[in-house]
Amino acid sequence: MSRRLRAVALLLLVSACGSGNFSAPRELENACAIVSQRPTYLRAMKATERKWGIPVNVQMATFYQESKFIGNARTPYRFVLGVIPMGRQSSAYGYAQALDATWDEYRREQNRWGAKRDRIQDATDFMGWYMDKSTSVLGISKQDATSQYLAYHEGRTGYARGSYRAKPWLMRVSTEVGARSTTYRQQLMSCRKL
Repeated sequence: MSRRLRAVALLLLVSACGSGNFSAPRELENACAIVSQRPTYLRAMKATERKWGIPVNVQMATFYQESKFIGNARTPYRFVLGVIPMGRQSSAYGYAQALDATWDEYRREQNRWGAKRDRIQDATDFMGWYMDKSTSVLGISKQDATSQYLAYHEGRTGYARGSYRAKPWLMRVSTEVGARSTTYRQQLMSCRKL
């Protein structure tokens, strides 16, 4: 094999190792199908449940709402006059849609400098860390997906102020997250994944 051919083969191998599968799993309405297709998700979420006490179904429902399980999800662009792009709506990125500042706080507090928002193990740990703090600071039950989501979306200060009450659309979405969490829990129990 020539040197050039070996170099190209090595380059292709290295680039294949670096690329992640950021596409959403099929059948997002079925928790058993999700974890069957992506077993690494379940392993990561169970590790987070053991470490932080946040149930797998609460994590799954939040990931569904935030990113539809798309690892490199970003917020849409804002446009001026409908055509001139002015940057993204926020710095939210990854499975958990973590903002830059909150992600940096997590990495600093947990000494996880190599953590990446588009890696499911890191995203679940971040979510567990954030929701555990919401329990400590705000007294929200770790099983209460609706309230955990409101605190996750609004931030703990916004939740404490009740800013979500002025947002009927967010109240509706948080109720949907709670219902999805219950559905996911029942599904995971039926396929013996909990």
